[in-house]
Amino acid sequence: MGFINNAKAGLATDEARKAYEAGRTVLTYKIIEANAGSRTTSPMTGVGEQIEAIEAQGWTLSNMAAAESKTLGGERVALICLFRRR
Repeated sequence: MGFINNAKAGLATDEARKAYEAGRTVLTYKIIEANAGSRTTSPMTGVGEQIEAIEAQGWTLSNMAAAESKTLGGERVALICLFRRR
């Protein structure tokens, strides 16, 4: 996992921990795919790592929705993930 993906997973860990410690029962988190140039079926770079980081803090992925955006920088995929406390 590269530097940026490590940083994103670290941020996800911090936010998940804070929400858990605050007693929240639902966490909604936006994950943006790192690989903007992929147009084929393949792993979504960095996404699994961020989901794993959040789940390691006591959350379970409950629902997920995807959205694509086309910008000057290319296509980006954002996943809106709903986590619930275990």
